[in-house]
Parts: sequence; C-alpha cells; structure tokens
Amino acid sequence: MSRVAALLIVTAVWAAIYLPALGSFEIKGEEGRRILPAVAMLESGNYIVPRVGSAAYFRKPPLINWLVAASFKVFGQRNEWTARLPSALCVLGVAVAFVTVARASLRPAGSVLAALIWMTNFGIIEKGRLIEIEALYVSLCGLAIIFWLSFWEQNKSPWLIWIPASIFLGLGLLAKGPAHLLFFYAIVLAVVWRAKDARILFHPAHLVGIALMLGIFAAWAVPFAQSTTVKVAMFKWSRQFSGRLSGEDFKFSSWILNIPRSLIYFFPWLLALPLLRFERFRDDKQRRLARALAWGVGVPLLIVDLVPGALARYTMPVLAPLSWLWASSYTGAAFVQPRWIAANGEKFWRTMVVAFVGLGLAIGMIGYPLAATFLKDRQRVKNVAAKINAIVPPTETLYAVDPNYQPLLFYVRAPLEYVSSVPELPDHTHYFLVQSENEAEAAASKKWVPRQTHLLLRVSGYGQREIILFAVGPT
Repeated sequence: MSRVAALLIVTAVWAAIYLPALGSFEIKGEEGRRILPAVAMLESGNYIVPRVGSAAYFRKPPLINWLVAASFKVFGQRNEWTARLPSALCVLGVAVAFVTVARASLRPAGSVLAALIWMTNFGIIEKGRLIEIEALYVSLCGLAIIFWLSFWEQNKSPWLIWIPASIFLGLGLLAKGPAHLLFFYAIVLAVVWRAKDARILFHPAHLVGIALMLGIFAAWAVPFAQSTTVKVAMFKWSRQFSGRLSGEDFKFSSWILNIPRSLIYFFPWLLALPLLRFERFRDDKQRRLARALAWGVGVPLLIVDLVPGALARYTMPVLAPLSWLWASSYTGAAFVQPRWIAANGEKFWRTMVVAFVGLGLAIGMIGYPLAATFLKDRQRVKNVAAKINAIVPPTETLYAVDPNYQPLLFYVRAPLEYVSSVPELPDHTHYFLVQSENEAEAAASKKWVPRQTHLLLRVSGYGQREIILFAVGPT
C-alpha cells in the first residue's frame, strides 16, 4: 500500500467516526472549563492566565484553551463543533504519525492497522469527540512514543530520536503537567532494558531534549508567574497532585474498578490480546520490542490504577503503545488462533480486524447521530440558557456576579461581563445574574435608587446551584 493510499484510508475512517454529530450534543462535564477560558481569552486578549467566570483558573495549563480559541478564530464561529474539533484533529494527528513516521518500523500494512486500532478503540472514540484534556495529552504522549520508537527502531541519530519526542513532551506539559512522562519513560526504559543498550539515555541529545521540553513549558510558565499570584497557583497544582496520592476523595467502590475500566478503554481490540504469544515472533528484535511494550504498558497502568485518588482515564496514554503492540503482533503472526475457530487462521484475523473497525465506524456514523436525535429535547444546559435568552435582549449586556463554573453561560446570546461582587456592578446595569448566596444582597441593594432590582428568573445551574436573573428598572 502506498503512503498516499494509507493516508486516504486513515483520513476517511477518521472523518466517518469523529465528525458525524460532533456538534450535536450540548457541552457537558468539564468541557466548559476548556471552552469558557478560550472565550475569555479571545475577548480580553490575555492568553496567559485562563479564567472561568470572574476567577483565574489555576488547575490546568492553557494549551487546550489556546486550541479552542484558535478553532473559534479560524472558523469564525463559537459552537460545540468548533470547540470539539481540536480533540478530533489530535486523534487524526496520531493516526497520520503511525502511517508516516512509523511506516518503516511497522511496515505499510502494520502502520495502517496501528492507525485504525488507535482510532477505533472505545477510549479514543469517547474522548476524541469531546473537548477534554484526555484527547490532547494522550495524543501528545502517543506522538512522543511513536517518534521515539520509530527513530530508535530505524537506528537514526540520537538527536532525531530525542528532539522531536521532546517537543511533544513539552507540549504535553502545557496540556496537563508531567503525568504523561511516566508513560513515556516507562516505554523508553523497557525498550532499552530489553535491548541491553542504555547508552542512548546518557547521550547529550537526551539532555538537550529535556531542556527543550522544559523550555517549552517555561515559555508560558514564566510570564504566567509574572502576571498572577504564583503562591496560589502552586498551592492549586500541589493540592491536585497530593490529593490524588492521598486519596482525599477515595471511594473503594470506584477505585476497585480502575483496572477493569482502564482495560475497557482498549475494547474491542483487547479481546485479542490474550491470544498473543511472544515466542511466535519470527524476528528476535521484534520479539524483544513486543515484550518491552508489554512491560512499558502494564507497569505504569498498574501503578496509576492503584493510586488511591486515581481515575481509570489517567491510564489512557497506554493506548498508543498498545496499538503499536497489537499491529506488530498481527503482522508478525504472533497471535494464536482460538481452538474453537475452524476457519483458516489468516482469514479469521482479517475478519476480526474488519469487524472491529466496522464497529468503530458504526459507533461514529450511526450511534452518535441516533443518540443526538433521541436526546435533542433533553439538553438541560441549553434549555436553561434558552430561558435566559428569552428574557435578556441580545443587545443588552448581561453581568454575571462571581458565577464560578456555569457551562450555560456559553449559550447566552447577550454580551457577558463578569464581576466579583454585587457592589462592583456598574450604574448602567440592566440585567445581572447571581448565585443563591448573593440573592439577598442583590435584592436589597440600593445601588440603583430610584431604580430597583426585580427578580425575573430562578433556574438550576451546574452542580444544582441556583442561578437567579435580576433586572434593574423603575419601581
């Protein structure tokens, strides 16, 4: 298969799975924390400090916010489709890397298969259709692993082995901090251990790569530190890390299911892994690499899943090396045929590949559009915003008083302005939103005498917090 044909196949499968109904579902969960800071960046011109509502958002670096803002800017529209497209493009980027960069290592058929496996496992299908951090940072970690493995396998210069991978690792720091380094170095250490060649770890190119990785992060972190309270940011970051390790929100019923949930992310391809036999690899180098990948996937997956405060999705960086392992095992004839299958072995495995890829296509092309149709009238966030839009004219500025995180604000048509407290509302205010804890202060305020505040609407927002809409008008 030619390189062009491989790219066309991979792009067609990607489009069929990830684009249908991409913008048909309202934003949910944490998506608003990726979208609302992007909107604030575009409106304020401040791309250094992400903001959610009236407060700075310190919990995550801003790469995902930058990508959403760029998508809004390029397409000239702010909607669910343009917000989620960066996640889908990240998935495509890894697939393209498989069929181009990894082509010489996996061979043409294996590289295409690895790309198809990557795009059709349940975990990537789910996260690649949401504007969440997972699709971005898992893809960046996957790209780093693909570039490092491919160039190491091809005996390229150490500079080529380390520098491109380090660029993706640096971008990963801007996506979610250092979590992905555990998965990357687990693969690297396992590979050099099985190859009995640790010299690559001490080459100057590795040190330069680390410096480059940290420099990419510092390009944002230094101006960020100069423009905000570093102590608060460091407290938030350390609290997140220590909270996971100490298990502040530990729930045994959820923790005990971490490993099964992590494995489910690789369905349906996981079903074939019990049939893998390393001794069946015809090439000794392939055998050693496959064993290294197995160790490099299994050890960090187990470590992370056993952390008291961890969630199964934290292990998703193993999906890219698992895709490589499955594809190389297929092309290396390392899978055994189940005893209960009477068909020819090669025909059986081809049928299974077609079935698994077909399942992914069915989920993307049929499952998501059908779900969007059935759930159209159950979009609670949009429905709440529609009630506000029915009252506030699109030409009037709507002020939000310390709204915290409220995804419904993305759907409000009126221009939004954020303030920290009721006294900060300007004299010309006509409409403003408060949470329940500020309701009494807003209702009793004499700020606009002889005009008075009038309660117009009470709705339930994110986390069941009440949002109250007030108007300022004549008595």
